Amino acid sequence: MATFAVCVSLCGSVCLSGCAARNGYGVGDAAANQSAEAQALAQKDKPDSAAVYLALIEQMQQKDMYFASLAHLDQYERQYGASPKTTLMRADALRATHQMAASAEAYQALFGTPYAPQGYRGLGLIAGERGDFARAAQYLAQAADTNPTDAQTLSDLAYARMRAGDVAAARVPIMKAVELDPKSPKVMGNLALFLLANGDARNANGLMTAQSMSRDVRDAVNKDAQAVAAAAHRQNRSTQ
Repeated sequence: MATFAVCVSLCGSVCLSGCAARNGYGVGDAAANQSAEAQALAQKDKPDSAAVYLALIEQMQQKDMYFASLAHLDQYERQYGASPKTTLMRADALRATHQMAASAEAYQALFGTPYAPQGYRGLGLIAGERGDFARAAQYLAQAADTNPTDAQTLSDLAYARMRAGDVAAARVPIMKAVELDPKSPKVMGNLALFLLANGDARNANGLMTAQSMSRDVRDAVNKDAQAVAAAAHRQNRSTQ
């Protein structure tokens, strides 16, 4: 497993601080939800232009204020009209608030726009949340094809393929993701999962230690590894 050892060495100095699960696949310590700040943000600087208002809504989403962002997207589109950008923001907020059918419809509306890769990625994440990782991998592969240097999409694709039982097919996208964004907690969590899925527990544990992963994160990685092993076993039986 020389390749895996190199990955651990390259990425060992990066600290795993966490990720929001709704933003993609993988594990990490969840950031604190600051939804109580929504009203304060809205009052802080009265938006006097479309650009300022949109930036305000983006701040809400960055702070996990997705319900508030939906309300402000309604107001924004009444004032300035809808655009592919606001459609993407709405799709993300609908997915984060578990309104999956409406979210999928919004992601599909992005096809044929500059945000088509994000549309495919969003549909892949929805499929994964429903437990359909084979379909998720298909959507995420389309997203990666149309946006081949996005590390988060590549990491999501690797995760979906592993959860679908195709560990070998996860190798290229996860290695691309690691080299493109070695400081991403989500990418490093999925690399640890990939190492475990390949039976390389020593390097996986070494990576998790080097990244200062919390006990909760380690437990989540190990739980995912069990799910990957079960999926791989089912796939092997189906092909025999």
